[in-house]
Amino acid sequence: MSEKILIVDDEKSIVDVLAYTLKKEGYEIERAYDGKTALEKVISFEPQIVILDLMLPILNGFDICKRLEGKNIGIIMLTAKNDIVDKILGLELGADDYLTKPFDIREVIARVKSLSRRFKKNICEKENINEIKIRDFNLNLRQRIVTVKGEEIELTVKEFDVLYLLLSNANRAYSRNQLLDIVWGMEYFGGTRTVDTHIQRVRKKLGDEYENLIVTVHGIGYKGIGELNEGWN
Repeated sequence: MSEKILIVDDEKSIVDVLAYTLKKEGYEIERAYDGKTALEKVISFEPQIVILDLMLPILNGFDICKRLEGKNIGIIMLTAKNDIVDKILGLELGADDYLTKPFDIREVIARVKSLSRRFKKNICEKENINEIKIRDFNLNLRQRIVTVKGEEIELTVKEFDVLYLLLSNANRAYSRNQLLDIVWGMEYFGGTRTVDTHIQRVRKKLGDEYENLIVTVHGIGYKGIGELNEGWN
């Protein structure tokens, strides 16, 4: 499943532009045009990130930030104002980042990807997913060791990182671009072919019995298999 983003703004043209662009980046998108609907869709849609305008009908962005406090949802504020007080208040109420209208769509994408990486790292740390076991396969995050039937598998740094990301988020599909952003980071300017190459190498090193821990999701990218959940400690 792709990462979910809820876009909340009462200006339909802005929502349309953001939705179109972020869908092309591989995200699953839902829309809301007022604060009340936004809260309802947070419950039904369960987004990982909310792009939130501050000036909304019914409930404004500040009210929504208060209601979302304590939830594991990243919030990027959108505001037409340059007033630093609004930005500070929004951040104090729980927003993670902000953008001032008019914005460059490329900056929105960069902020979304940055926030996504930050939240994935925090989730892994909070959930303390340090060890993954499936039969004779074992991955230890702290030691950065992978073994199969007791024998250590030699993986490069990126091979380990991409394997861990997929297995620690079992059944969640990642596009090649998302894997590049998360594992390689924004400093990487190569093509998505490097993802395929690393996946092929990892599968080969895992051998016939465990190469299917990583599944190709046609038209999207890759995912770790859901059966992994049964063997986790």
